[in-house]
Amino acid sequence: MRLRRYASSLLILIFVIAFGLPALAADPLPSWNDGPAKRAVMDFVTRTTLEGGPDFIPVPERIATFDNDGTLWAEKPLYAQLFFALDRVRQLAPDHPEWKTQEPFASLLKGDMKGVEKGGMKALLEVVMATHAGMTTDEFEALVREWIATARHPQTKMLFTGMVYQPMLELLDYMRANGFKTFIVSGGGIEFMRPWTEKVYGVPPEQVVGSSIKTKFELRDGKPAILREAQLDFIDDKEGKPVGINLHIGRRPVAAFGNSDGDLQMLQYATAGQGARFALLVHHTDGQREFAYDKGAEKALAAAAQAGWTVVDMKKDWKTIYPAAK
Repeated sequence: MRLRRYASSLLILIFVIAFGLPALAADPLPSWNDGPAKRAVMDFVTRTTLEGGPDFIPVPERIATFDNDGTLWAEKPLYAQLFFALDRVRQLAPDHPEWKTQEPFASLLKGDMKGVEKGGMKALLEVVMATHAGMTTDEFEALVREWIATARHPQTKMLFTGMVYQPMLELLDYMRANGFKTFIVSGGGIEFMRPWTEKVYGVPPEQVVGSSIKTKFELRDGKPAILREAQLDFIDDKEGKPVGINLHIGRRPVAAFGNSDGDLQMLQYATAGQGARFALLVHHTDGQREFAYDKGAEKALAAAAQAGWTVVDMKKDWKTIYPAAK
């Protein structure tokens, strides 16, 4: 019996060498520690892509939506887009002497973020409108591309695009390799993200859903242009995320990934559909390699515990956080 098993194993090894087939499949998620979170992800992908299996999902229906801030890259101490807006305020300040005494701009110019936060969402919207509007979409895209190419995190001094999560980059690749179409669904500005998401995440601009300001068509010097106006159009956060998904994607996701209460409704919407469904929350537990916090995710974590969604413990589940510096 042992001889037959040895002979069988030897034949398999000879076949592998002869035909160049790998004896073991490469790990698609090498930056993930073996554990419940990694197993849950791989189990879902395996079950839903097994043709003829009870949980098989046809390729056109394999829609996966990912939040951006805090899910695909770091969001502390502020969202990257707010740092972009802060830099824009500094650039535009010489043309706006009134900002020296006008809030929230006065606090911004002093670097007093607590002063800005006192103004709440209204203050943040004022900053966004003053720094993101009054130009064409092409002009705004050029500003974002120039900024994102060199902008660095104030604490780590890393490029913001270097503070993406390596395990999530692997997850995006893994899902696409198995026929899933990956979308970003974020509260961030849709036109702030679109210029760089394809290069950083492999997600093209047409697969990005986000918040937006109103735009209009006009002729500038006889040439067609889209002008960004200082008026809010849509907030793609909380209840807005399922609305944005329906508007831009037109299919209910079968998998959704987030990290905060702002993602709760998206995860609820995705998992309420028919057939196999998957929801995952990134839990920020690693204060050494990243940032440790629960604030703003309390409802989502409670819902995950009740619904049985997968929760990633960053400290335990991820071998590394950011990609190796190139």
